Amino acid sequence: QVQLVESGGGLVQPGGSLRLSCAASGSIVSMSTMAWYRQAPGKERELVAGISSRGSTTYADSVKGRFTISRDNAKNTAYLQMNSLRPEDTAIYYCNAARSSIPRYDYWGQGTQVTVSS
Repeated sequence: QVQLVESGGGLVQPGGSLRLSCAASGSIVSMSTMAWYRQAPGKERELVAGISSRGSTTYADSVKGRFTISRDNAKNTAYLQMNSLRPEDTAIYYCNAARSSIPRYDYWGQGTQVTVSS
């Protein structure tokens, strides 16, 4: 069973930056669509950003121009660079690794808290 471990969350002031990391226990990052989701209190989990195995990226409209998703296949790690953070970015951020072709899988991390507050 592959494990995803997120790190890098914390408390930051509005306008600040954080970089989240998602380390996979197995060599799956290069063959997966890696994505970051977030869930704020009382809200549904939403897609923040994703990067396919071929490197194409997608972003939620609310984070375009502020967040950047990337991955390092050699380190089996995906990242989310978050700049110009806003209070509404406060949420638990989850890493996801998925593959829709054989071998199919869908793995989730345990989440990391990001709080944007002055």
